[in-house]
Amino acid sequence: MASLDSVTEPVLDKDGVRLTVDDAVATVTLTNPAKRNAQSPALWRALAEAGRLLPGTVRVVVLRAEGKSFSAGLDRQAFTPEGFDGEPSFIDLARGGDAELDATIAEYQEAFTWWRRSDIVSIAAVQGHAIGAGFQLALACDLRVVADDVQFAMRETSLGLVPDLTGTHPLLALVGYARALEICATGRFVGAAEAERTGLANLAVPADQLDDAVRDLAAALLAAPRDAVIETKALLRGAQERSFEEQRVAERAAQARRLRDLAGVGE
Repeated sequence: MASLDSVTEPVLDKDGVRLTVDDAVATVTLTNPAKRNAQSPALWRALAEAGRLLPGTVRVVVLRAEGKSFSAGLDRQAFTPEGFDGEPSFIDLARGGDAELDATIAEYQEAFTWWRRSDIVSIAAVQGHAIGAGFQLALACDLRVVADDVQFAMRETSLGLVPDLTGTHPLLALVGYARALEICATGRFVGAAEAERTGLANLAVPADQLDDAVRDLAAALLAAPRDAVIETKALLRGAQERSFEEQRVAERAAQARRLRDLAGVGE
C-alpha cells in the first residue's frame, strides 16, 4: 500500500476535501489546515460526493487531515448574518419553514453517513483538535486511530445547540449513556488516554507514528477475504438492535452464506 494520501491523480479535490484511490484503499483528506479544517456546507457536500465517487474496488477508506488539527468544527462564519458566499446563513435557515430547515440539516448529515456502509471499513486518523463537527466526523467512521495530542470535544451544547451530524448514536454505543451525556453536556476535552480507555479510540500512538499505525491497520483489514469482513461488519452493526436469539439466527444465516460461497454452492 502506498502513502495514505496517494500520489496518484485525485478523484476529487475541492472545497477543502481531496479523495485519492490506491487500489483497495481510498484516502479522504481535509485540506484546509490554515483554518484548522473548519467545516462548511460546501465541505459537507464535497464529503458526500467523495462517498458517491468511491470505486467498487475500495475496501478501506482512510479519513485524515492536513495540519496540526483534524477539524476545529463548524466554521463560525455560519453564525454571522452574511454566512458563506452563495449559502443561506444559519440565521436565515432558522427563520425559514420547518420542512426546509429539516431538509437542509438532512442534506448536511449525508456527509457523515456513508462511512458506515457495509462494503467498506472506514478509519479516522485523528490528530490535534477534533471539536464539534470534527468530533462527529471522526465518530462517523468505523474505527479511530488517534495521535497522543488529540483533543475531542462536543461543544454544541455550550453554544446552545445539539450534536446533529449523526454523532450521538456512535458516541452512545462506544462509551455508554452516562459518559456520553457528560461529554456532550459539559463540552469538555477528551484526550488520547481517555479516548483509548473508553473505546472512543481503537489505538493511540505518538503523533509521528499516526500515518504508519493507520497504514498497518488498513493492511490488516485487507488481509481477510472481503465478503467475510462485510458479513462480520453487518452482524456486529445489527447486533445493537437484535435480541440474543435474533443474533444467533443472524449468525447462522451469515455463516451458511459464507460456507456455500466457499464451497461454490449456489443458493
